[in-house]
Amino acid sequence: MQHSTIVRPEQSQDFADINEVTRLAFGQEAEARLVRELRACSGFDPLLSLVAVRDHELLGHILFTPVEIQRDGAAPLAALALAPLSVLPQHQRAGVGSLLVRKGLTACRRRSERLVIVVGHPDYYPRFGFRPARPLGLEVPFAVPDEAFLVCDLARDSAAGNVPELAPDFVVGLVQYPPPFLLV
Repeated sequence: MQHSTIVRPEQSQDFADINEVTRLAFGQEAEARLVRELRACSGFDPLLSLVAVRDHELLGHILFTPVEIQRDGAAPLAALALAPLSVLPQHQRAGVGSLLVRKGLTACRRRSERLVIVVGHPDYYPRFGFRPARPLGLEVPFAVPDEAFLVCDLARDSAAGNVPELAPDFVVGLVQYPPPFLLV
């Protein structure tokens, strides 16, 4: 990856390119439609919809969306879902996705967010501080393998990806996603 790759929040003129990058990265339309529908949801924050750009070419996109964790006998807890992460196929395995995840988690920390949930590849996300979520008491309302349901406790991990023990007050509950997630 060249040094000229920058990560910045999406702008309206990026929407068509984000749609195309997402469609090409996943080889289908579902995730591109998800991004468009999440953009229309209340709580959407364009500062957490980041793009990687090099020489005026949009190479990748990452989106963090507000979710809630429903807890027995307690108020819901705000968290974020990382989805989707898209990189043009010809730029995959070149560090673009890693750059987007690192910059995205940094943006989440600056906002004092605590938890980021991802349903993703179990060999990819742990390098950024993600760990299996079910053994920690979290659940999702759809079928997903245990090893692919991950959480990053931003209050406890470091930007370097070290994964210390979780706080004893770690949140237990059911992740409630915005409706567009349930249609993918």
